[in-house]
Formats: sequence, structure tokens, C-alpha cells
Amino acid sequence: MRLLGFSAIVALAVSIVGVVGCGKSDEPQSSGGPIVVRRLTQEQYQTIIADIFGADIKIGGRFEPDLRKSGLLAVGASEVSVTPAGFEQYDSMARGAAAQIVDERHRDMLIGCKPASPKAPDEACAKSFYSTVGRLLYRRPLTGEELKAQLAIANAAATKLGNFYTGLAMGLTGMVEAPQFLFRREVAEADPDHAGQQRLNAFSKATRLSFFLWNTTPDDELLTAAESGDLNSSRGTAKQVDRMMASPRLTAGARAFFNDMMAFDAFADLSKDTVIYPKFTNAVIADAQEQTLRTITDHLLAAKGDYRDLFTTRKTFMTPLLGTIYRVPVETKEGWEAHEFAADDPRAGLLTQISFLSLHSTPGRSSPTIRGKALREVLLCQKVPDPPGNVNFNLVQDTKNPQFRTARARLGAHATQATCVGCHRLIDPMGLGLEQFDSLGEYRAAENGAPIDASGELDGVKFTDAASLGKALHDNPATPSCLVNRLYAYAAGRPAGKGEAEWIKYLDTSFAANGYRLPDLMRRIVTSDAFYRITAPETATLSVNTAATLKESAQ
Repeated sequence: MRLLGFSAIVALAVSIVGVVGCGKSDEPQSSGGPIVVRRLTQEQYQTIIADIFGADIKIGGRFEPDLRKSGLLAVGASEVSVTPAGFEQYDSMARGAAAQIVDERHRDMLIGCKPASPKAPDEACAKSFYSTVGRLLYRRPLTGEELKAQLAIANAAATKLGNFYTGLAMGLTGMVEAPQFLFRREVAEADPDHAGQQRLNAFSKATRLSFFLWNTTPDDELLTAAESGDLNSSRGTAKQVDRMMASPRLTAGARAFFNDMMAFDAFADLSKDTVIYPKFTNAVIADAQEQTLRTITDHLLAAKGDYRDLFTTRKTFMTPLLGTIYRVPVETKEGWEAHEFAADDPRAGLLTQISFLSLHSTPGRSSPTIRGKALREVLLCQKVPDPPGNVNFNLVQDTKNPQFRTARARLGAHATQATCVGCHRLIDPMGLGLEQFDSLGEYRAAENGAPIDASGELDGVKFTDAASLGKALHDNPATPSCLVNRLYAYAAGRPAGKGEAEWIKYLDTSFAANGYRLPDLMRRIVTSDAFYRITAPETATLSVNTAATLKESAQ
């Protein structure tokens, strides 16, 4: 069966040209950036299907692995492909979803029309269905050629098999596995307000807005604003931004960003020695992730708090299961309840939550080095060099060494090696501040009977324990600056370029002036001309593997 002509594949891979534009009067000029093509993440794929067809449509199968680039999967999404094996999985998922959508349980609610006969083609009904869902799947109206191709598939299959719904499902399968759905391809157009310059077209603008704020495909109202041209005006953009930021779906968008920034995808491969840590279970890890995301969104969105306070706040949420590890009473028998640690409690801020502590440790012991590296790379956006391949870690790993009973003592002896000194100076003084928490995240005052010294230093600022480490991170100017850079890269699908440096600096300044509040920063990004500006000619193509796979599928 022919799903997609190869000429359409070639057209999809064509580069889009853009040039420098001008900023608003209160913003510095920015060159913008190149067009990007991003593959949907697993979460985005599943959310879109649920949004369009309902949460009870089950998606089965394995997704192509994501790539983390510049600290984000959202950036790596512009560099990943679909392999032949991966396409087989996408095909299987698409067929499974389409079959559910047209089955007797769902068809009356989801299709929106009934054929003249369920045993024969009905082009009018099929056209209505494909036009409606295709607009949401492709994030723009279908072209006449695309609609014609889907109708041909549906009509041919319905005629051959004597079943309208089977034919409809075959056409839908082709749409759900097509590159127009799997990849978010941006398109530029001439900017009528700036001769000779280009901007994202209205549908690409709507797509950027929706995936950034809601982590899903644009809804009908946003697409309508794009179709009418209203989204191309400052007033029209502001109207849609106000609507979207007032929606509860903003929480889902913020959670998706922090899930990416905090590298929570690594939990899928997290393991612990259950002999040493018998409380470690998948349920604990799931609750730990949820605790952090709830803490973040409650503080930043519900309370509209200062971003930096996430590293000092003693307010969080707790389940009975987490309470056993944090050693605090939890009254609720099921679900979540608000909790605030006492002023003299050793825990304060995200750094002392189980999610951060357990994720950045080894299976059998804590690791000041891994934790310090995570602090530098995840929260300060500072790259730490990888260790040389010939480093001997035996001394660090020997937790039973009677001469070096604590991690501080073992690291002190290990870091005397010439090849290790530089990096350990960058990360160990930070990571040691979290040593009073073991690999799972439980509190301890001693290791092997020796008291733990949790003092350290962060960029010249000394601290005595985890709480004061959080305060040092709170006061470090690189902390909010890192968020600004990560948030913009997440939204644009690429790190800021050299020509955007002044605009990023402007975002830093305005973020500080507004009290480091996330909603204000998000709003400033998405209402800025600079966010939709395109640079001089760039080539945005699908990878060789993707093009080859799709060419084969079209034959």
C-alpha cells in the first residue's frame, strides 16, 4: 500500500530560508535562529493522540530512543531520526490506534459522521473526518494532495474489504505514521513588516507556542487564529498567550520542561542494591519524581514564587510511602498531602529530595562526584569534562577501607592523582554538601561510624550543610541564568546562537526585575518577535536514515 509519495518526502526535507529581523522597541535586536525539524517525544506522541481521540486510546509498542543534547531532549529531538526498525514500531502503534478509533465502541463519538453504508466507501464522510483530524495531527490544514491521497487509500481499502471503517482506519494509519505528524517541521515566510526578512509562518508559530506552553499539538482555537492571520499580530499573539497561560494545561507544559531539564528520563534505568537499600522500589521512585514536579509547579505556578527559592524552600508534598524514607508522619492513607520541614531539619530545597539524591548516586553508595557534576551541569549549565579513561576508581569505591571511612576521606586520597585534581575541585566541594544523604536519599549522620562533614564551597561561597548549599545555589547568579538558557533552548529546539546573546542577556535582566518568576519569563519569550525570527539560509532536513525509511514505506 502506498502511504506517502517520495516527492512529498523530498518536499518535507527542503530547507526553509530566513534572514535577520528587527525586535520590538524595548528589546535588543536578535538575529534569531535557523529552522529546526524536531521528532515528537514519546510523551508528546501519546498526549496528542489522547487530546485528539481520547485518553482511552491505548498506544502499544516501543518508541525510538531520544537523544540528550545541550542538556535537553528537546534539543536532541532536532538531531534524531527514524530507523527502519523504528518505523516498524511506529507503523504498529499507528495501526493499533487507528483500529481502536474506528471500532464500534469509539466510532460514533470520534468520527463525527456516518457512511451511507458501512460496507462501502463514503468519500464525503471520509473527507470530513480526515480534514478534521488531519488539521490537528499535522498542525495545519491538509493540502489538497494530502487529502486526496488519504481518500484514495480509504476508498480502495473499503471497496476491496467491503468495510468503510477498515478503509478509514488504513488512511488514518498512514497519517499517524507520516513525517508530517512524527516531525515538527518549521516553515518560514516573508515578513511583511520588514522587507527582505523572514519569520515563522503562522502555523509554525502556533506549533512553537503550543508545544512550549502545553507540550502538545495546537488546539482548534490556536489553529483558527493562525488561519485567520490573527496570530501574526502582536495583539493576536498576546490574546492566545493569555488564554493558554490561564489554562490548567500550563502545568503540564511546565512539568514537561522540568522533567527534561532535571533529566528525569534517566529514572527508567535507575537501579539500587536492594540488600543495602531495601526501601528502594519502583513505587518509591515514581513518587519521588512526582514529589519534585509537584513542588516545582506549586511554587512557580500556583504561588508564583521566586525560582531560586526552589533550592531553599522547606515546603513540599508527601505520600505515606515517601514518609517512611523522609521519616516524617503522613496522615493521609492514600495520595498526597502538603508538608513543610521544620527549620532545624537537615532537608531544604530540591537538592535534598529523593529524586535528586537517588538519581545522582551509584547503585551501592552515594557519590559526591556525581552529585557535584549534576549540580554544575543540570542547574548551573556548566559543562564538566569527562574523566580520563585510565582513572583508577578502586579507592573511591572501597567503602569498607578502614583507613578512609567516609567519602570525603576517600575522595581526598583519590584526588591526589594528577589527572583527577582539576575536575574534582570543580565538583567535589559541592557534592560533599549532600553526603549526609545516602544513595537512596535517607538521612545519616555518620558513615562507617565516622561523623560526616557536609561542609564545602560553591564558587567561593562556603557552606556547612545541605541547607546552606541550597542557599549558596540560590544566590549564585548562574542559577537563574541557567534556567533562562535552558528554557529558551527547550522552546526553540536549539541553544541560543551568538546573534541572540544580547536578547538572552535581556531575558536574564527582565527575569531578575520580575522577581525570578517563571510565568513572566515564559510570557516574555513567547510574546517577543525574537522568538519567531529566522536567520540567514539554513538547511533543515530529515536524516538519511529517516528519508530512506520513509522512501521504503512509500513503495
